Amino acid sequence: MKPRQQRMLAVGLALAGLAVAAALTLRAFNDNMMFFVDISEVLAGNYPQERNFRIGGLVVTDSVDREADSLEVRFRVTDTRCELPVSYTGVLPDLFREGQGVVAHGRLAEDVFVAEKIMAKHDEEYMAPEVAESLAKHATEKMTAVASLSSEECGQL
Repeated sequence: MKPRQQRMLAVGLALAGLAVAAALTLRAFNDNMMFFVDISEVLAGNYPQERNFRIGGLVVTDSVDREADSLEVRFRVTDTRCELPVSYTGVLPDLFREGQGVVAHGRLAEDVFVAEKIMAKHDEEYMAPEVAESLAKHATEKMTAVASLSSEECGQL
């Protein structure tokens, strides 16, 4: 093989290796991508069916139900328009409490959001941007609405 052919073969193999590495990297990013979905959109059925996603909002007052002698906790999260039941098994963050903002990672199973991870708001000033945007959007809609929404319009679970 001539030197020129060897250089072309080396360049071709390097480009093929680079293409394979880029494809694997993009696939890994796609597999690890986490979508944030408004609670109202989840109840309307607009959420990723086959993968985990995030929801966020405020923990509804008097909705936290802890199982005795278990790490299982059930509660409801609201975006001020709709509420979604959440089930979580594990140790909750220290700042988790009713009326506070939370972000939950997981998936919807049988009309209940099964969370794998719960993150609580860490101070009075901070709220995840997606959660703040969702709450502000729904608060504005709620204030401008003439009549309150019924459970059927919201698609309550």
